[in-house]
Amino acid sequence: MVRPRIIIVTMPNRKFSVPLILVSLLAAVFSPAIFMGYAALDHAESKFAARQYASAVESFDQAAHLLFWRDDLWEKAGIAAALNKAPRQAIEYFDRASARTEQGWIWMGYSYLSLGNWDLVISTANQGLQYHNSPALYGLLASAYRQKQDWAAERNALENQLRLGASDVYTFYRLGLLLAVLEPERALTNLMFASSLDPEFDPAVQTLRAALNLSATQPDASQQMVTIGRALGLVQEWDLSLAAFGKAISLDEKNAEAWAWLGEAKQQTGQEGGVELDRALALDHASVVVRALRGLYWNRQEEYPRMLAEYLLAAKYEPTNPAWQAELGNAYVKNGDLVAALAAYQLATELAPNESTYWRLLAVFCAENGVHLDDVGLPAAQKSVDLAPDDPPISLRVDMPVPNKFCWIWSSVSPIICPRIFTLP
Repeated sequence: MVRPRIIIVTMPNRKFSVPLILVSLLAAVFSPAIFMGYAALDHAESKFAARQYASAVESFDQAAHLLFWRDDLWEKAGIAAALNKAPRQAIEYFDRASARTEQGWIWMGYSYLSLGNWDLVISTANQGLQYHNSPALYGLLASAYRQKQDWAAERNALENQLRLGASDVYTFYRLGLLLAVLEPERALTNLMFASSLDPEFDPAVQTLRAALNLSATQPDASQQMVTIGRALGLVQEWDLSLAAFGKAISLDEKNAEAWAWLGEAKQQTGQEGGVELDRALALDHASVVVRALRGLYWNRQEEYPRMLAEYLLAAKYEPTNPAWQAELGNAYVKNGDLVAALAAYQLATELAPNESTYWRLLAVFCAENGVHLDDVGLPAAQKSVDLAPDDPPISLRVDMPVPNKFCWIWSSVSPIICPRIFTLP
């Protein structure tokens, strides 16, 4: 008897075959994308290293979309955009990152800084400081507080910056400037250290040093602040001058000079300043400082008769001060009285015969107005050279033919003098 053969056909196990198929399909779909993502990332890093930030931004963006689990790539795109000076684009990328490194917080803060959004700079830096004790983040805080003129907060930020090891010269210098107003007895240490790090800061530091030393000898606290405020103005820190003069007034509301200098500081910072100058005049109508600063004010307003009146009074109150005679000369010129102007400039040289400044002013007056070129102008120029041979030349106005003629006359008489005194821009 023949038995039938039984053939058993084994079917694949569906339990395992389906996932394998899915994996294969997914790999087929996503492998090219992953490959492209890493290629974009390599390209981005290469362009970033070459400082080609615009290309780096595009490639980091592409990589971040393809390698979606790499959240850090949004931050990298943001940093590249910030370096490419595209702050709005940078902020969009930073916002997409769920976490930020120290550099991410720094560049996000700088992006807001470049947009002038000081409040968001402060909030960004403070958030970053919760995770990173960073001198750069404190530097951002200092910059934002400076723009908001919150001097105490700026000082705190700078002190924290230095506490964490920042050593750039400007941080020391800026802290010294702030302390000159907030705590004058502590200012010199930082200012002198800044000067030792960089000699370019030395002229400003020496000006401030002289003022701080002088103020320390003054018994009146309000006048001390006026002295410091004037020095800050001399080094072109008029915003801090405003604070110093304001502090002087808070110490003594009847300090006329403080009110007058506050008016000047306001003009220097784009404000009007007339109200403060009127207040100063009401407090002390005989103050030469008040009169002189009011003269400057009327000059800027092109109210030349009023300018002249102020300097006439200043010269009346201090008849031996050559500075008022020089200012009178300028005021007379602007009022069209060249005869009186010449007399004022000459009187200034008589009052200070050994100061080259007034001889130079007299020489320039003669040159620019074509008066007494040979008998007054040339001797004045020679005297100024004799007194200060190393002084830089003066630039004459070239909107008149007289300067060229005058220079030619001087050259023909004394060819050495003209080039050393005047240059024609």
